[in-house]
Amino acid sequence: MGNSGENKKVAFHTLGCKLNFSETSTISRSFKSKGFDVVGFNSEADIYVINTCSVTEQADKKCRQAVAKIQNKNPKAFIAVVGCYAQLKPNEIAEKLGVDLVLGTKEKFNILEHLNNLQKKEIPEVYTCEIEKVYQFDSSHSEADRTRSFLKVQDGCDYSCSYCTIPLARGKSRNKRTSDLVKEAKLIAESGTKEIILTGVNIGDFGKSTNESFFDLIKALEDVKGIERIRISSIEPNLLKDEIIEHVAKSEKIQHHFHIPLQSGCNKILVKMQRRYNKELFKSRVDKIKSLIPKAFIGVDVIVGFPGETEEDYKETYLFLNNLDASFFHVFSYSERPNTKSASFQNKVPKNIIAKRSKELQELANNKQLKFYNQNIGYEAEVLFESYKRNKLMFGFTGNYIKVETPYNKSLVGKIQKVTLTSLSDNGNLNVKMR
Repeated sequence: MGNSGENKKVAFHTLGCKLNFSETSTISRSFKSKGFDVVGFNSEADIYVINTCSVTEQADKKCRQAVAKIQNKNPKAFIAVVGCYAQLKPNEIAEKLGVDLVLGTKEKFNILEHLNNLQKKEIPEVYTCEIEKVYQFDSSHSEADRTRSFLKVQDGCDYSCSYCTIPLARGKSRNKRTSDLVKEAKLIAESGTKEIILTGVNIGDFGKSTNESFFDLIKALEDVKGIERIRISSIEPNLLKDEIIEHVAKSEKIQHHFHIPLQSGCNKILVKMQRRYNKELFKSRVDKIKSLIPKAFIGVDVIVGFPGETEEDYKETYLFLNNLDASFFHVFSYSERPNTKSASFQNKVPKNIIAKRSKELQELANNKQLKFYNQNIGYEAEVLFESYKRNKLMFGFTGNYIKVETPYNKSLVGKIQKVTLTSLSDNGNLNVKMR
């Protein structure tokens, strides 16, 4: 076959974070450039590429399920598993899943070079690297419906949280220069995309490898013509400096939407997790945001059932979150990962207790979001509408990340429209009135 994909079909399946989606999109474009026809994952294809996550055991399981689905539907298809799970457990994938190609963190962007032909392999080809020797930064951005694009600005992590495999899967923190990312943002703008979402593993750490800062980056990206909205994805509380919050408060482009990982509202557990802050610092970040941007959306990550989390520790977290002026919580059940420090910790929390706590926190999260939505009813906002259509409705998001719905109108797709937020819909979104 060589590197030509003429008359060949390729399908992609992405697991995990927004960073993975941006990288899959970039890999997909490389296939298109070689003549491949990119089709949906549920379609019949000659080659299937699964870009994996390995943050939780559930993520690993989803990869295995995806492989089984392909093999049942199209047993002659060539299957490549790439990304974090492939980097961490290449032999497990090669020996147990019956795939043809396994590519780790560095090699996934060179996948075309490994496709000499699309013949099924009796023994899978495996290419991984020593992660501590990975220094290159592979640029990526997503292309979807020209509404928004995920722009990868940083990769890797120098933190050593006791439960996390990401440094083992992605290596040290690194990034391209601000000037290079500005050029990439200009290309995104030229495609007609209105919004970019800045993604990475630890984006607040941006600039370590180029002697710059995340603050430098967001100010530079604001000057890109055609990009009307910039969103900051997950950023560590200790890296969310006052200067960033103050700048977002007065910015016309950076949206009033923050995603800040907490993980626990109990300082004892935060120490065991090897997080770099305490709950008092976290609260100070939320209070600072709300004092300057009262209607800002603040999403919070929390892990339930970390080893050693007693009932008193959990209640401390629940009370902290209940009193926190946040808009929503992403609740994760603790998942033990091989080669992490917490895997050897004593006093594991039983799964039934984890499930009970998770359910309680999810109910609190839903109530927080409902309260936030209700607080915004009656206000004017700007919504970027998407092309997705369901039951004759279309959807979009306000700057402060409220999902809205309205009867489908093709002329609104990809446009930023001024609206009044009127009422809660049956779907849990907000209805709007056009202005």
